[in-house]
Amino acid sequence: MEATETKQIGKYKIEIIPDNDPQNPREDDNLGTMVCFHNRYTLGDKHDYNSDNYRGWDEMKDAISETENVGVILPLYLYDHSGITISTTPFSCQWDSGQIGFIFISKEKIKEEYSTTRVHKKLVKQVTEYLENKVKEYDQYLRGEVYGFRITDTTNGEEIDSCWGVYGEECCMTVGESSLMNHIKYLEGLEVEGVM
Repeated sequence: MEATETKQIGKYKIEIIPDNDPQNPREDDNLGTMVCFHNRYTLGDKHDYNSDNYRGWDEMKDAISETENVGVILPLYLYDHSGITISTTPFSCQWDSGQIGFIFISKEKIKEEYSTTRVHKKLVKQVTEYLENKVKEYDQYLRGEVYGFRITDTTNGEEIDSCWGVYGEECCMTVGESSLMNHIKYLEGLEVEGVM
């Protein structure tokens, strides 16, 4: 696969390359649960909810909130046109988009994860941002915006480092630059110690 972006830093080259086989982030251990319904796509997490058992999203939200003792629950919307994208806010196109489910986290999980006995307003805001970021990450996966970087020494073609499964091209370059700076500092340290 060809690099989508390259950057030369001294004698080193960082290449950003699309990850052709990224891991689905919903297969990780997630705090939040995505309950999604779509007739053409399998999205979100495995669950036992059946959309036919409810007379709309409000009724389903109430049922999930009660059954799961929800601390935070957000709607999920999908836009399906030449690819799919997912968000916690609605899309403007009424024809190719709509609600497909929810992402939520129980009060128990919040208390356990944040080592607290009470789910207060500030914590709800923090958890909401966490869930929104998880949806953004999943969106990048669905849109194929997962990358890897490769760092090579241009004087001899030796690969210095590589890493895959980074969400977002800009973020991947930042991680690659950080890795290269650590490599350079390590080499400088060896020179100071007289090893090189």
